[in-house]
Amino acid sequence: MSMLNKFRAGAQKAGIQASAFMKEGSSRVQSGSQAFVQGFTLPGEAEKAAKILESFLADPENPQSALNSIPKAVLQHARGLAVFQVLKAGFVFSGKAGSGLVIARLPDGSWSAPSCIATGGVGWGLQIGADITDFVVVLNSEDAVRAFSVGGNVTIGGSISAAAGPIGTGGRVEAALAHPAPMFSYSKSKGLYAGMSLEGTVLIERKDANKAFYGSAIPARDILGGRVPPPEVASRMYEVIEAAEGLDETGLPQEAYVPSGTGQHIAVDHTVFDAEHH
Repeated sequence: MSMLNKFRAGAQKAGIQASAFMKEGSSRVQSGSQAFVQGFTLPGEAEKAAKILESFLADPENPQSALNSIPKAVLQHARGLAVFQVLKAGFVFSGKAGSGLVIARLPDGSWSAPSCIATGGVGWGLQIGADITDFVVVLNSEDAVRAFSVGGNVTIGGSISAAAGPIGTGGRVEAALAHPAPMFSYSKSKGLYAGMSLEGTVLIERKDANKAFYGSAIPARDILGGRVPPPEVASRMYEVIEAAEGLDETGLPQEAYVPSGTGQHIAVDHTVFDAEHH
């Protein structure tokens, strides 16, 4: 066999081995992602959600924090909240999996019991190491809440669109709420606003975790509809939300912006969040 033919044969063999390695690696990440999600219980998710919300919402002890938080007005107008964390890791292939919960605003203004959700998947790309991103998705419409209530999957950017949510205080935030997208998405990576897009992300109802905590297969529509009392294990999460909704913004400057994909600040334009523009 000539040297050229030997080289070709070796390259073909290496290609086959590489393909097999990536296929096996992808399978491992997929199963690892599922285990990552299935390992979390509702009490753990509620505790995690409280910590995530603390990092996104203003601290009443430090009113200035409102200038770099999900606006009080956005929170007060919210019909629901989805709070979750996504772990992304990989080398050559990449895997991502996440879990969290969703709550809905009840007619009396209080919050429903939480329903567990998850997201996961595998993608290709030259990536090294791992990254954790926290997400808070503000549900601005009853249709958005209903999407999480009917069971099955919710694809963001499908029937329900999402736009990057405003941050800060003042009249421009109120203007953004005049015609909001069905969902406002907020994300943080390494503690900094990431401005990451959720387009195409699939969120799945975790019936297993709900059943394990509530004791029976209660559908999400009953949990989010107020037919299940809010559990004590989620009390810290409710306290964080209530405190942020009651923040005194008197004397704070009116500053509002949207974090871009690179984390830069883009001044808010009152048309940015119009659902017709997304």
